[in-house]
Amino acid sequence: MEGRVIKSTGSWYVVKTETEFISARLKGKFKQEELKLTNPIAVGDWVTLAKEDNQETAVISAIHPRENYVIRKSTRKQHFSHIIASNVDQAILVVTMKQPRTSLGFIDRFLVSTESFRIPAILVVNKLDLLSGEDAEDWLLDIHEIYEPLGYKVVEISALNDDELFEKFRPFLQNKSTLIAGHSGVGKSTLLNKLVPQAGQSTKEISGFSAKGVHTTTFAELFPLEGGGDLIDTPGIKEFGILDVDDFELSHYFPEMRKYLGECKYNNCQHINEPGCEVRKKVDEGYIHPYRYQSYLNILNEEDSYR
Repeated sequence: MEGRVIKSTGSWYVVKTETEFISARLKGKFKQEELKLTNPIAVGDWVTLAKEDNQETAVISAIHPRENYVIRKSTRKQHFSHIIASNVDQAILVVTMKQPRTSLGFIDRFLVSTESFRIPAILVVNKLDLLSGEDAEDWLLDIHEIYEPLGYKVVEISALNDDELFEKFRPFLQNKSTLIAGHSGVGKSTLLNKLVPQAGQSTKEISGFSAKGVHTTTFAELFPLEGGGDLIDTPGIKEFGILDVDDFELSHYFPEMRKYLGECKYNNCQHINEPGCEVRKKVDEGYIHPYRYQSYLNILNEEDSYR
């Protein structure tokens, strides 16, 4: 029989088939080092499985080819990667200016990952009730001015205080499989509880000592939406390392650079200091935001450090 993985707890998975939910484990032969994955199966995967003799559990014998996935470098194993979720229609990145602060570099790394599989992404700015002062206004203005011209929708919310979030999000979520990601503490679980009340995800206060989020979601899990579609909640992400993006391909995943790539003097231009580089010219002319260009350079340098 076949089904979709809706929850991962490390060694066991919950799979939804046409008729039931069943706990399943992975057949041993898939646990191979050459896969370079810390999680050979991800929430969202379609799998083939067969019930064990007890009829209460099953064994996964095959993983179907993935249409797409969002992946990052493992923070625990060098040269390994971790699939956050697979077979999604879009991704929501929840960001906050404080408690905790989401850097523009983190946003850009996430967007490079979604762009690499042409997964549409939405930026959700949460905790508007905590924003005050000139710095906060500048940060929020930067989010809109940098990302909206690139085609990324920016939605402002205060998940803790807004009881009409489902109505606001309904047009984006209906009949789609949506990944929700972000740092720990940005309010993903609070947002999920408003959108899917039956989820019942636990929430915790931000650590006063570090001003960073406390992990409340331990494992990735898929929740069905009323009226069709689903949300995939994921554990908080501290860092987002880009994986398997060639230096010469990276600029393709920056939409503002992509349209100028054929205009550089050299076909293998990396847009660093090469003569006749159209991308650097557009940065100087203000068509490419300097923050985004700096993120591009930072990712290039980060990739070099892993080689």
